[in-house]
Amino acid sequence: MPWHNFVQAGIFSISQFYEQLDLTMAEKNVTGAVPENVDGKVINAESDRKLSDIKSAEALYALAKQRLLNVNNWNNLASNLLASFQLTDQNGAPVTGQVLKGNYFKIDIPGPGSVAGEGFDWVLVEEVETFESTDLQSIAIRVRPSANPTSDKQDIAHFYTDDSTSTFTVTREMQKVTAGVYDRNIKVNTDSGQSVDLVRNALVGSVGRLVFSKVQWKVLTDALVGD
Repeated sequence: MPWHNFVQAGIFSISQFYEQLDLTMAEKNVTGAVPENVDGKVINAESDRKLSDIKSAEALYALAKQRLLNVNNWNNLASNLLASFQLTDQNGAPVTGQVLKGNYFKIDIPGPGSVAGEGFDWVLVEEVETFESTDLQSIAIRVRPSANPTSDKQDIAHFYTDDSTSTFTVTREMQKVTAGVYDRNIKVNTDSGQSVDLVRNALVGSVGRLVFSKVQWKVLTDALVGD
């Protein structure tokens, strides 16, 4: 058996364990931005803090919300993230400031990059939603794998298909503040027109369900609600 098959077999068994845990976790979907899981894997990561009073919880929510919206600073905020994130416009040019619907994430992960993405993985920001009430506040950013906006080619430049989504949220419920990342309909991208990407996506996608998603999203959620 080729070595990468042993790697995938080991990752698969560990992933199964985490998937069972994820299926029992109810997501914080206050804004309605997290889609139903129809076909594919579910990955959840959450971190929460219970504050001593409402005022302190409101202050942490406001801070965590700003941290979430400042995508370009995620790697400074969470120094142990395995991937790096750059916010871009619809043409793939770097932009500063808070994330907006229609922006892209240009993602650099360890290992071989996507040929279709010219060395990077790309996702489109398709929703930025908020909810505000006296005792409940929430913000959500939903992204979806996309084509490389710097290229005319339409191949999805990501190791997951464009059926997959990741939704990043911060929610305050009374005195509790929760940061969450919810991946839905996760499937490995096997439709690339690049043969190199097919091999790369198969390996990275298998590892990605555990490492590039579950582990790194927990690092991010910890940092979003951290001190």
